[in-house]
Amino acid sequence: MLVKICGATSASDVASLDRAGVDLVGLWHGVPGGRANLTIDRLAMLTEAVHRSARLRPVLVTFLDDAEALRAATAAARVRWVQLHGYQPPGLVRALKAGTDLTVVKVLHLGADTRAERSLIPAYERAGTDLFLLDTVAGDGRLGSTGQPTDSAAVTGIADRLSRPFLLAGGISADNREDYRAVLDHPLFLGIDVDTAARDPDGRLSTGRVTAVRRGWRVPDATGAAR
Repeated sequence: MLVKICGATSASDVASLDRAGVDLVGLWHGVPGGRANLTIDRLAMLTEAVHRSARLRPVLVTFLDDAEALRAATAAARVRWVQLHGYQPPGLVRALKAGTDLTVVKVLHLGADTRAERSLIPAYERAGTDLFLLDTVAGDGRLGSTGQPTDSAAVTGIADRLSRPFLLAGGISADNREDYRAVLDHPLFLGIDVDTAARDPDGRLSTGRVTAVRRGWRVPDATGAAR
């Protein structure tokens, strides 16, 4: 099971996540007003810290919908994974995959007003999406890092329509693994994406809290033991 932690903003965040045995770190760029949004220079600096870590891989998390801008950002920062967290069309996935070795993660939003997006799943897959991330839209329409739990039945309902692996996001904590038993058992389930539960009361990423999530979800460490 992969563990992705979103919203790192400093080299100390990267070091903390590396100590906790995380696989993927989400770095925000092109997230207007986002508390963890990074400039290109800052994105490149943090990506270098990630590349020096023991096991972490950087993921550019973005609302941008311009293929040229995204190619420039990934090249400047040496990022090979891109997470399209907005309502970007399948054509953007196709443009990003053309002539590159980018791994593209497309978020599918769970909520009452996202049925049109779900109808595009086959188009996203034909365009070259490598994996999906299933997350809940907050009641006020906010996307991402809301801490709002995702409904397990809604997740499996979408997962059954996929032919690509998926990550689960939305209110994941150290003690709610069993709420998602059906998701864990799904053959396309690949891992979890966490933000809120990875932070201390001051909003800082915490090695201890990330380790607690890994332990609660029984994710093995580098030795193969569940910590």
